[in-house]
Amino acid sequence: MRVSLALAVPAGLLSSGISPLNALGIFWMAAAAAWAVTLYMRSQRPAWITVGAGARIGLVTGLIAGWVAFGISGAGLFATRVFLHQGGQIDSAWREFVQKDQDLSQQWLKQMSVPTEAAQLTAQKNWMLSPEGHAGFQTMGLVWDCALLVLFAAGGGALGARMMARRRRPEI
Repeated sequence: MRVSLALAVPAGLLSSGISPLNALGIFWMAAAAAWAVTLYMRSQRPAWITVGAGARIGLVTGLIAGWVAFGISGAGLFATRVFLHQGGQIDSAWREFVQKDQDLSQQWLKQMSVPTEAAQLTAQKNWMLSPEGHAGFQTMGLVWDCALLVLFAAGGGALGARMMARRRRPEI
């Protein structure tokens, strides 16, 4: 658990929204989980470790790192809006995104010949532009990103266990 914690915090920081290297977040998570499995095997010296056990070590690493990334990204967004006074820029970018999304949705619905009501589209747009809608979409975006990070961490742990199993062959 200590190894997972020690590797998850830096991986979470590197994967957060404030890091310039956050585009490589899935790599950081997989590498941290594989490294945690490697360090676990070196410290415990088991004869072998199953892929499932490696995935569980990776899952723990990913959950810790995902929470760190979620918290740091949320705090960074809050600081950008409140302390750096860039709320107007964030809101204008959000309005542009919502307008492009609405235009694309209307285009798809016309191509599929689906009858739509203007009132329904307007209500959806108004909800997305509301503070609650904006906050909900931002939060769900962070949750989605963290879920992907956890999945890649579990995969990295399984891969680390598989790679370590190849190196340790039974002595006869």
